[in-house]
Amino acid sequence: LRGAVVFLAIVVNTAGCCLPLFALALVKLAVPLPRPRRALGAALTVIAETWIAVNNKILALTQSIAWEVRGIDGLDRRAWYLVIANHRSWVDIFALQAVFNRRVPFLKFFLKDQLKWVPVMGLAWWALDMPFMKRYSRAELERRPELRGKDLETTRRACERFKQVPTSVMNFVEGTRFSEGKRERLQSPYRHLLPPRAGGVAFVLSAMGGMLHSMVDVTIAYRETSPTMWDLCCGRLQTVQVAVERRPIEAWTTQGDYQEDEAFRRRFQQWLAELWSRKDAQLATMLQPGQS
Repeated sequence: LRGAVVFLAIVVNTAGCCLPLFALALVKLAVPLPRPRRALGAALTVIAETWIAVNNKILALTQSIAWEVRGIDGLDRRAWYLVIANHRSWVDIFALQAVFNRRVPFLKFFLKDQLKWVPVMGLAWWALDMPFMKRYSRAELERRPELRGKDLETTRRACERFKQVPTSVMNFVEGTRFSEGKRERLQSPYRHLLPPRAGGVAFVLSAMGGMLHSMVDVTIAYRETSPTMWDLCCGRLQTVQVAVERRPIEAWTTQGDYQEDEAFRRRFQQWLAELWSRKDAQLATMLQPGQS
């Protein structure tokens, strides 16, 4: 019963916010001038942040989640950030929005291309300039080599838009949600993580490195094993741990050509692998009973 009530409340909130969101998005689509488009974009962001704030209130009134959050002091809504995180569940998005809403610029997620067809939300994500990424299998790239680099081109176009106003570029570096089956299939060297995909991070840093103030490294952990959205609605989620660490953008990470420079690519992959090893060790500590 609680799950149904919470889900219905979120649906009503979503519908109420999407009506003005879609109306403004259509106006933005029709207006060619940069300054009015930026003003409309700011109004769209206010609507989205209000949607998140109401969702947070719904959860606060209906759940008893213990939030264990550290490292968010000193963040600035007027800055540009690259936000990276591990990815265990759809709940991650709600957790990130709850922690960062109105503390940093609105999070812009790189979404799987299939999500554009999600009813209502797909259109909302489009209106908010969320980039949709279409990933191709190795077999498909071998069959159609002209598709190689299409995802990076999408990243480039998105980053050009992100330069216009303060933005938090959000990247789930693993590219998909963690599961034991995926970890074994990908032969991950980590206990709690999938191997990181370096290309997207490298391209964002290359396209926006001069504007990004810092990288916000987020580690998310739950006592439950990969909780679902239904678990969240039903009140089965007891604890959410979010550890945030701001890292400087090292100059060399913004100055290489990830696609063409093999030495730079190896160095970048090694740098990200070391960061992921530290995150894996941190997760091992966070997931221990009685630890936070």
